[in-house]
Amino acid sequence: MDRTRRLPQPGHRTLRRGRASLPGHVYHVTTTTRSRAPRFADHDAACAACRCFENTTLLGDARMLAWVLMPDHAHWLLQLGHRRSLPGIIHVLKASSTHNIHREEGGCELVWSRAYHDHALRRDEDVLAAARYIIANPLRAGLVRRIGDYPYWNAIWL
Repeated sequence: MDRTRRLPQPGHRTLRRGRASLPGHVYHVTTTTRSRAPRFADHDAACAACRCFENTTLLGDARMLAWVLMPDHAHWLLQLGHRRSLPGIIHVLKASSTHNIHREEGGCELVWSRAYHDHALRRDEDVLAAARYIIANPLRAGLVRRIGDYPYWNAIWL
């Protein structure tokens, strides 16, 4: 019998331990496609995913403040409500967008990686500045010269 003590495995689950998702707080979330595949370079797949990002039925009492869908990842600026935790909202967005893509394309492969990164904005951080940072992603990536030329984004301030 192996009596070697098993050490905790590093990874995303370990990083999440002790984290809280608080109602009313704003979170900048980044999630990637599985293996960083440029899944959303395909217009139909991108449109299928985007339909979920502002679906009030899916979001419940949470609010999507801003979002951008890049070829291999997404950024969401979310304000949590009281009904769902941050992991719950992320799960719903990923599952629903995957379902839409499969319905559109007839596939069944995984779309999103399991992990995501979140940053809770502190009270002194500017929500509008965070939204501008998110929306400017296609510009920084060199995908377009003007943000108005990129089709997969939105913000509540428009």
